[in-house]
Amino acid sequence: MATEKTDKPDRFDEVDWTELAGTRRRDLSVNSLGMIATTLPLVALFAYDWRFVGEREATFGAVGLEADWSGIDFMFVFTLLLFCFYLVLPLYQHPRMTRYYWREFKRNRPAVVSLGWLLVVFVGGLLGPLVLNAPQQDVLAGHQPPVFLSIDAANVAQCLGEVRGGRCYGTWQYPLGTTRGGKGVFRTIVYGMTISTQIAFITTTIVAAIGVSVGTASAYAGGWVDELLMRFVDIVLSFPTLLMFLLILYIYGAGLGMFIFVFSLFAWGGTARYVRSKSLSVAEAAYIDASRLSGAGTYRVVRRHVVPNTASSIITQLTLLVPGFLLAEAQLAFLELGDSELPSWGQLISAGRSDLAFAPWIVLAPGIVLFLTILAFNFLGDALLDALDPQTEAETER
Repeated sequence: MATEKTDKPDRFDEVDWTELAGTRRRDLSVNSLGMIATTLPLVALFAYDWRFVGEREATFGAVGLEADWSGIDFMFVFTLLLFCFYLVLPLYQHPRMTRYYWREFKRNRPAVVSLGWLLVVFVGGLLGPLVLNAPQQDVLAGHQPPVFLSIDAANVAQCLGEVRGGRCYGTWQYPLGTTRGGKGVFRTIVYGMTISTQIAFITTTIVAAIGVSVGTASAYAGGWVDELLMRFVDIVLSFPTLLMFLLILYIYGAGLGMFIFVFSLFAWGGTARYVRSKSLSVAEAAYIDASRLSGAGTYRVVRRHVVPNTASSIITQLTLLVPGFLLAEAQLAFLELGDSELPSWGQLISAGRSDLAFAPWIVLAPGIVLFLTILAFNFLGDALLDALDPQTEAETER
């Protein structure tokens, strides 16, 4: 009797990636060639901007655009390309697997709502700066209330909305009000979405690259290599990251790039340990022994079997790391240890703490957005773990 074929694939950690890809070399070449074809122009543009464009000139000034890209912007675009060619495109190439995991994921309603919110943050951070001008300081527009709210007119230098009964009402010019310096809260939040998106993509890429490499190499090599790498991981985990950041801040100054570099450089230890523990079970599987007996080299075994079969652990671990990075940036900005000119949510919260008594929207608006973003990442990580690795959920319920 023939067995009816369903849409349910094997467990994520047991997926035969070679079979799913059909002809692996062909699919890999398509993704890799696409990545190379888009990365080479990006590298050329970065070299042109670094070598020939002045510090005060716009990167695209030669074509009449005022966009001025920094090294962080180039790195951000590179991580977006990685995301598209090695996550989005494979999902498109394997619709049956994608449908199954989406069906499992959407059972968690809070996670679906969280995914929608994170998409809003991503799209706002990606397209917002192209649509809205950067928030500018205007002292005469300071302390404007949000739309449908009002403030005592005595606390406003110049009311841009209606004045009724001695109170200044908000205007759609500044839908979420303004800070003391007159910067629009809404525009600052949108530009803060760009900062948060850059932190999320770049830091997770660096952490994944280092943590996965160290974790899988340690698990597969074993012996003195495992011991040496794990002791190095212990050093990284025990290193005072905040003190290092303050030292670099004192020497080189504050900046988003410096924050990403320091925190991602010392945040991969936990990922390496987590990946190592998962890789140890994979390295002892029968198909790994079969692959070795068939003549596969170390690199081939790690690349084709160990890393793909620990993918669920890697994805969920990285998803749960992002809230820590966002919260760390907000805390440092609130303590005025970051770049004061950076339009981040933490800087906006810091700017409104002295005006909390009569202008609470300056703190509440970015605070609520930051809270929802961190909460969304936590919900998303839990749902991905349940969808990609249902065995973990079953073991938890026992």
